[in-house]
Amino acid sequence: SLIMAINRAQLAKELEPGLNALFGMEYATYDNQHTEIFDTETSDRAFEEEVMIVGFGNASVKGEGTAVEYDNATEGFTSRYSHETVALAFSLTEEAVEDNLYDRLGSRYTKALARSMANTKQIKAAAVLNNAFDTSVTGGDGQPLVSSSHPLGGGGTTANRATTHADLNETSLEDALIAISNFVDDRNLNIALQGRKLIVPNELQFVADRLLQSPGRVATSDNDINAIKNMGMIPEGYVVNNYLTDSDAWFLKTDCPDGFKHFERSPMQTSLEGDFDTGNMRYKARERYSFGFSNWRAVFASQGA
Repeated sequence: SLIMAINRAQLAKELEPGLNALFGMEYATYDNQHTEIFDTETSDRAFEEEVMIVGFGNASVKGEGTAVEYDNATEGFTSRYSHETVALAFSLTEEAVEDNLYDRLGSRYTKALARSMANTKQIKAAAVLNNAFDTSVTGGDGQPLVSSSHPLGGGGTTANRATTHADLNETSLEDALIAISNFVDDRNLNIALQGRKLIVPNELQFVADRLLQSPGRVATSDNDINAIKNMGMIPEGYVVNNYLTDSDAWFLKTDCPDGFKHFERSPMQTSLEGDFDTGNMRYKARERYSFGFSNWRAVFASQGA
């Protein structure tokens, strides 16, 4: 009797929907911790640039009958987001397909592939914070994300860190909140910013919980209230990011607009095809994105003591 060959293109069509659905489910189950830090926007070009605008200085008193003074708005620095292509694939051998192992192996490999892609994304997102103090990784103003000398458009410099790095405790957190309330724009005008969310590595989760949740002051015998909690100073509480590499660094995110950004150039795509030469079935996942920051005022941070 005549044995019909399996039509490989047909097999690919049958396999693909199941693997794609499984990939989508798995990819979504891994914690998308980057969403706690970054605002996501879409992009349709090779890179994105954001230009920071320098506003006006203080208004001056106009004498009767005299001309009004003019001020110039200028452009400050430009932040560039260069998208990276992240991709990974696996192949099932012709023999595995022949022996009907593609269901069992395919699902295992697909789960592993989804996990790898998701993990890579979290590492790349956390790198923005992990490199925050590295002078070789700079933003648009030529300074790292967290610096004691961010140049101002109107001259001079300012900081989004303490002069001396301190461990996370009641004093350092209160100092950080005060510093954020004193942040100025590029013309040295005060801006109303607030610390919204504390981002910590898992080593600091217990410290963070005590600092934000205790009704009284932490580790004192005084009968004082916990002022940070009582005043509702950090309304979004704290989040743990498991991809932070420094066990005593901590980050206080503010409500500054145009801060941390995640540009999605090509959303996650998966594809399956048969390879003529080897007979293997190849399954690929691919996405293009970038993580970065525009306005450094989005954070106040410390490397720890």
